[in-house]
Amino acid sequence: MNIESDKSSLLDSLKIERSAPVRRRGPSPWLYAGIVAIVIAGGAAGWYFWPDNSLAVHVVTASALGSGGATGTGLDASGYIVARRTATLSAKILGKVTEVNFEEGQKVKVGDIVARLDDSNYSALLQQAIQQEHAAEQAYEDAAPIWARYQRLKAEGAISADAVENQRIAYDTARTALDVAKASVTFAQANENDTYVRAPFNGIVTQKVAQVGEIVAPSGAGAGSTRTGIVTIVDMNSLEGLIDVSENYIDRVDVGGEAVIHLDAYPDWDIPGSVIAIIPTADQSKGTVQVRVAIKTRDPRILPEMAARVTFMTRPEKGAANAVARVTVPPAAVLGSGKTGSVFLVGEDGKVEKRDVALGLKTAQSITILSGISAGDRLVADNLDKLHDGDRVKVADQP
Repeated sequence: MNIESDKSSLLDSLKIERSAPVRRRGPSPWLYAGIVAIVIAGGAAGWYFWPDNSLAVHVVTASALGSGGATGTGLDASGYIVARRTATLSAKILGKVTEVNFEEGQKVKVGDIVARLDDSNYSALLQQAIQQEHAAEQAYEDAAPIWARYQRLKAEGAISADAVENQRIAYDTARTALDVAKASVTFAQANENDTYVRAPFNGIVTQKVAQVGEIVAPSGAGAGSTRTGIVTIVDMNSLEGLIDVSENYIDRVDVGGEAVIHLDAYPDWDIPGSVIAIIPTADQSKGTVQVRVAIKTRDPRILPEMAARVTFMTRPEKGAANAVARVTVPPAAVLGSGKTGSVFLVGEDGKVEKRDVALGLKTAQSITILSGISAGDRLVADNLDKLHDGDRVKVADQP
């Protein structure tokens, strides 16, 4: 075998045969579809496990305070409801109660007989005085014509001067006795009338003190367990507020100024009022001055001695800048109390801005904002304690 042929065959067997270049294939369309599906699924999972954390809130709009509204700031003070006309009815004379015609809560009219005392003694004295008056009248009627005749005889010179004088004395004595008898009847009748205790004005009985059978006496004349009063009546149309205002702020209260009264028993009830007078003396122990406040609404729910809080519409404090663009908002839209507070404004992007505001008059329905926001601003009306400046919110449907 030829060695050269063998080498050539061996070299030929070692050669690498070149073939046409292999064309690389791109990613399969199914791969893209799978990636998209994974992204969508991931987004859905993220929404499910990490939902939108924007707080759902209700929104209110600040309203401009009308020209007819109050123009001052609010000053709060406390006190009580009192009756300007109240009386504890007592007897003018000592006596035993025989009837009491009214109970607590019943209405009385001026002149009504509220109670009666035993009048047996006074009635007997009255009858005695009347009989004495009749006797005195008879004596006078007998003496009067005699005295007239004696005067005619004297003019004619047919009777002595001593006889005329004696008859004059008899006539004057009879006339004086009649006057005394009439006075005795008047006095006895007055005592008889005093056994009737009458209402001095229209009102309501608030307390029944004495019972039938008890002995009552004029005020200051009772001793031991003797009663000095029978019933207490109150004129409900005379109710007013007697409010203690701190000396530091009394210069901001004006006579005739408007006020809003809130009773502790009905805190959500706004009762309109006005300042009647500022009592010109101070309470040294409390550092307050009392202010009388008229109640413009008459209502049976308003009772004497009820605790009351009054918000006065007052002049601004000395040195305070005049407030402009006052608006009103519901109380739920404000954080804080006193003279300052905070609100959350809702922006177009859904984010809230916390803003400090100056507060004015407060009622159960609204709070006056003196400065810090404008009419038309949108404010968060609930969940204020859960918000911070810059938080994102979503507006819930209004109830």
